[in-house]
Amino acid sequence: MRPLKQFLSPPLLIAVCVCSAPAQQPAKNQPAQAALAGASPETVTIPSPQLAQASPPGNAPGYMDRAQVEILAQKIWAAESHIQDLLKALHPEKWIVSNIIRNSFGQTLENLHKSLDGLEAWRSEFEKRPDSIYYGFETYAAINATLPRLDGVAHAVSQYENPSLGAQYSQAGDQLFELQQTLQPYIAYLLRSPDQVLFVAQNNLASCQKQLGSALNGQAGPAKPMKNTFVEFHARRSAEGRAGERKSARESKDSANQANKKTESPAQPQPLPSH
Repeated sequence: MRPLKQFLSPPLLIAVCVCSAPAQQPAKNQPAQAALAGASPETVTIPSPQLAQASPPGNAPGYMDRAQVEILAQKIWAAESHIQDLLKALHPEKWIVSNIIRNSFGQTLENLHKSLDGLEAWRSEFEKRPDSIYYGFETYAAINATLPRLDGVAHAVSQYENPSLGAQYSQAGDQLFELQQTLQPYIAYLLRSPDQVLFVAQNNLASCQKQLGSALNGQAGPAKPMKNTFVEFHARRSAEGRAGERKSARESKDSANQANKKTESPAQPQPLPSH
């Protein structure tokens, strides 16, 4: 089990630390209204809530040590290698089937190869970091994506090539499925550990807030009325804003002057028509 501080965000960690401060007995003959009389208020401390006791890792359901996880990862690799060897003995080009069936099987076979490549990539990372929830889950999901495609290849091989060879594919799929079922409890263990720590932290925070509220209840004194005040806001315009306003005013003034000149100018005499 990792330390509690590794799974707590700063607000939760601060709350737990505050609540874990030792309880102090208040001084005798201390006035109840010292804060209202001008004295500085005292720091309120509350007892620390009891953390839930986690079971030892060895007794937790699904727990495996590093050596056991590495052995499981090696078994998954051996199952992958066995499937790859079976695929090398496959000859779908000799099947007497229609082009539709041949193309469909070719697509299934290609998807199986991709699934095996992805499985090996995640498995190798998980073997390097057996305590990683992320790599463990991705390995589990990669096996889950490989199994139905392997089952489709096994049915096609049994029907169009050799029933005995198809049974070997099915056995390889069963072996890989059993390894997946062995991996599943360990992933649940990895997911459960931080979840329990977070659950305890949330309960402790709620307990801290409740006890702190009870301790501070009535110490602030009655509420004091405040006078109504009128707040005046004095906005200051920027230099760019003032320059823009002056420019707009000059343009408006120039437009008005031009309009007045046109109105005051005498009408020009019209030329007489020539005969």
